[in-house]
Amino acid sequence: MKLVKAIIRPDRLPEVLRGLYAAEVYGLTVSRVRGHGGEVEKVETYRGTTVKMELHDKIMLDIGVSEPFVDRTVKAICEAAYTGEVGDGKIFVLPVERIVRVRTKEEDRAAVTPVR
Repeated sequence: MKLVKAIIRPDRLPEVLRGLYAAEVYGLTVSRVRGHGGEVEKVETYRGTTVKMELHDKIMLDIGVSEPFVDRTVKAICEAAYTGEVGDGKIFVLPVERIVRVRTKEEDRAAVTPVR
C-alpha cells in the first residue's frame, strides 16, 4: 500500500482527474495549498505597497493505492499535469503502514480502492 501525494497546478486539476479516472483510480482527496518551488516570484502592488508574492496556489492530491496501481497513478498524473513549464509540480510516493475503512472496519489492502 502506498500514499501518492501530488502537487499540481490548479488549472490542470480537471485533466488530472480525467487521467486518474481513465486509469481506474477513483478514491482521492483534493486540497488547496500554497507553496514555492522553482517558479519566478511575482511582484504586485497592493494599496500602494509593493508586495513580493512568494507563495503560489497549488492543488495537492492524496491518493491511497494498492501496489499494482502505483505506477499507473504516477503516470496518469505526470501525463495530465505536464505543461513543460517550471511549476508543473511534484509527486511523492510514501509507504503506508495501516489503513482502516471507517464504515466497514476493513483494513489494509481490503480498505484501499482499487485493489488488484
